[in-house]
Amino acid sequence: MDETVSHRGLITVCVMLATIMQALDTTIANVALPYMMGSLSATLDQINWVLTSYIVAAAIAIPLTGFMVMRFGRKPVFVVAVSGFTLASVLCGLAASLDQMVLFRLLQGLFGAPLVPLSQSVLLDSYPRERHGSAMAIWGVGVMVGPILGPTLGGWLTENYDWRWVFFINVPIGILTVAGLMKYLTDTPRNIKASFDWTGFIFLALAIGGLQMMLDRGENLDWFSSTEIMIEAGLAALAFYMFIVHMMTSDNPFIDP
Repeated sequence: MDETVSHRGLITVCVMLATIMQALDTTIANVALPYMMGSLSATLDQINWVLTSYIVAAAIAIPLTGFMVMRFGRKPVFVVAVSGFTLASVLCGLAASLDQMVLFRLLQGLFGAPLVPLSQSVLLDSYPRERHGSAMAIWGVGVMVGPILGPTLGGWLTENYDWRWVFFINVPIGILTVAGLMKYLTDTPRNIKASFDWTGFIFLALAIGGLQMMLDRGENLDWFSSTEIMIEAGLAALAFYMFIVHMMTSDNPFIDP
């Protein structure tokens, strides 16, 4: 029995904490937006970028996870992702302007993107095949608890302390998770010669980013009555078409069909 399996319970706790932390941040900031508007001198439309920037960055960065793990190993990527997410949370809590907040939320989304796929991967490797269903059920609890708990916890922190605490709350969770991962998680083999398809990734990132922007801002801008939404939809469609063409013709595509 290897070290990961022998510390299965502790690994599961670390993975659950990482999952909850990432899932929590998809909703916890929502209730704090009205308070951020005054503190950051932002309009209603501007403050929505606090949510949009996080979602778009995470959506673009998720496809990078597989290559990062192959190139650098799962343990370093997981530790750096949780550490970066925690640091970005601190920076979000310290933000003094809307520009700073949007930038730090972008960083938070980039570092938070690998947490969900890595959590699934670690759990599946830590449990025998016959217990994969139970492992995914455990992981699903974390995915569900985060968004459900987010608005309530965010509202309580904002009312009783300050909106900045919706980000500072990640710090103790992140520190515990990093400590546990560094001590108990074993690494995976690395392929230092792994090549990266930058062209395919750029096309896919533009497609995902454009689509996410369109879906996120469409309701506020009256969908296709808005020039911005039409541009984003066109960019997403064109980039996705180019990605498909590149994927079918490249010798080493970003996603091998």
